[in-house]
Amino acid sequence: MLKLKSSDYKKYSKFLSNLANKLTKFYYTKLNKPFKVTNKLNGRGYDPVTSADKAFERFIRNQIRKKFPNHQIIGEELGNKKSKSDYSWVIDPIDGTRSFVIGNPTWSNLISLNYKGYPVLGLANFPILKKYYYNKSEKNAYVCENGKKTKIKVNNKVSFSNIKLSAGFHGVLTLNQQKKIPQILKRMQFPCSDALSYSHFAEGKLDAVLQCGNKIWDIHALIPIIKAAGGIVTTWKNDNPKKAGNIVCSANKKIHNKIIKILKPVSK
Repeated sequence: MLKLKSSDYKKYSKFLSNLANKLTKFYYTKLNKPFKVTNKLNGRGYDPVTSADKAFERFIRNQIRKKFPNHQIIGEELGNKKSKSDYSWVIDPIDGTRSFVIGNPTWSNLISLNYKGYPVLGLANFPILKKYYYNKSEKNAYVCENGKKTKIKVNNKVSFSNIKLSAGFHGVLTLNQQKKIPQILKRMQFPCSDALSYSHFAEGKLDAVLQCGNKIWDIHALIPIIKAAGGIVTTWKNDNPKKAGNIVCSANKKIHNKIIKILKPVSK
């Protein structure tokens, strides 16, 4: 994994922490009102985007441009601003737009700072819950709530037989495919709540999370938070998670290897 200088970790993590507070304030002052919903798939499925998604992304881009004008920016809704910089920002203005549309508070703003293509710092900000998760280095991750910052760690002592597992297949796995992984199905006892599931995993509240069909903006911000909290995160094929797609994170290597093995029939 690529690393930053300690001074750079400090500079960029401070920017993300400040941005979290600005985003929550922006939501309550500008976006906590009726919004317009559009289906990006035009009847070929359902992939909603709202006027709030675009407003959030414009706000985030403006904040980045003011502070780091030469950096590349990749956003889910407004495309790619290319540059020759080694630094790029990957933005999901509202991760969990379906949750946002129906008033479920688990939606978040996800922002990743990538260095030479690899996520090194991440922010998961939950405006309705008034909390956010971020990492300050490769080994230190925090949750901030009610003005209190608490260091978070995964529950790395747990055994596979006792794991708290959250999983969401998001229409990617057919019912017949799901039948090939019964050990996963019987342990899916905790709801999958957008990026909040990954965040709860980093806190040690969940021990493993599986999701299908992640795009880079769905997972890049969470990779450095998970790793800094001591978690393991890969694709279902045990590849680099920066590729996105089907993602699994686990609290320790033994559990991770077990889950990867179980997933083999559906990860080819």
